Amino acid sequence: MTNETDENLFVTEFPQGEFGIVDYLQGRVHFALMDQMKLMHKSGMTQEQIKEAIMKTISEIIDNFEPKKESESS
Repeated sequence: MTNETDENLFVTEFPQGEFGIVDYLQGRVHFALMDQMKLMHKSGMTQEQIKEAIMKTISEIIDNFEPKKESESS
């Protein structure tokens, strides 16, 4: 369970502004990864352990991604 203090320390909100949707989504991913790496480092993980854990998670997300096919009538 995460408390509010942890959220304040480790969750950086991506600023809304004059960004296109692709830039906005990439920025959110970037901030989320940086926040996760800060937390993992603080918990004692080495840079190599952090890299392995994040790459494993990203690979699983990509491997399990199955985009829905749009109907031909749209």
